[in-house]
Amino acid sequence: MTTQPSPSERIGFAGLGTMGVHMAANLARAGFSLTIWNRTPGRAGDLIALGATEASSAAELGAACDVVVTCLTDSPQVESVLFGEMGLAAGLAPGSLVIDCSTISPTKVTEFAARLAERGIALIDAPVTGGSEGARLATLTILVGGSEADVARADGVLHAMGRAITHLGPVGAGQWAKAINQVILAGTYLGVAEGVVLALKAGLDAEKVIGALEGGAAGSWVLSNRAQRMIDDDYPIGFKIELHRKDLGIGLELAKSVGAVLPVTALAATFEDGVIAQGHGSDDNAALARPIRRLSGL
Repeated sequence: MTTQPSPSERIGFAGLGTMGVHMAANLARAGFSLTIWNRTPGRAGDLIALGATEASSAAELGAACDVVVTCLTDSPQVESVLFGEMGLAAGLAPGSLVIDCSTISPTKVTEFAARLAERGIALIDAPVTGGSEGARLATLTILVGGSEADVARADGVLHAMGRAITHLGPVGAGQWAKAINQVILAGTYLGVAEGVVLALKAGLDAEKVIGALEGGAAGSWVLSNRAQRMIDDDYPIGFKIELHRKDLGIGLELAKSVGAVLPVTALAATFEDGVIAQGHGSDDNAALARPIRRLSGL
């Protein structure tokens, strides 16, 4: 599959947060004709230096582009950017494509796709995983739902932002897969946190223990990339724990809708509620170790 930009496609990006600003930068570096917009001003400087043009509104962004990537916090923000006053839908022409990289409910993204389709605008859902590191290095895993033709059209854009792109089915399939990803991560973070705490309480060199385990059956991205933060009890931003809690809410709601029971996810959500209530919602998700450390007297 091609990973090169089509010279005829004008690309837009809406949502320059922790993930989006790096994803947009990678599109600019890949040579796309890029227009950007963010709900909060002041995030565009580095991207303009890379050759991007800043739009004054979402509608202006839509009018300037054939394909627009959105990377926003939650369903209400996506709906507002798409359909609000001066939203993308007001500017996008029939035949345009929206690539939504936000993490939202599959039900909502299916609804948004139907509303856009009434205007002749296509949408694919393409939530990402891999943290801020993956966004910066263009190594994200991207989980895609949409028609074959729309996903093929988005191929070059997706490959400029990520390494592993998987088309999983119709619109909404990507969001189902992302919910599953976040459910699995919840258990992994809890397991790594418990292992770190056990090593510390036993008086072992926790860093040496983690290094020994990385190549074995307990190895994982979380163990390799987040265990040190749990050892140090310091959680600089990679992915906000309050956003992971939002994602777990989606996963638990989806589980309820299909009759699945997720006890580990429910426990992680409860711990995360406590972390957020204590004012640590902007910490990295590794802060899930905070309550386990405290309960263990660390």
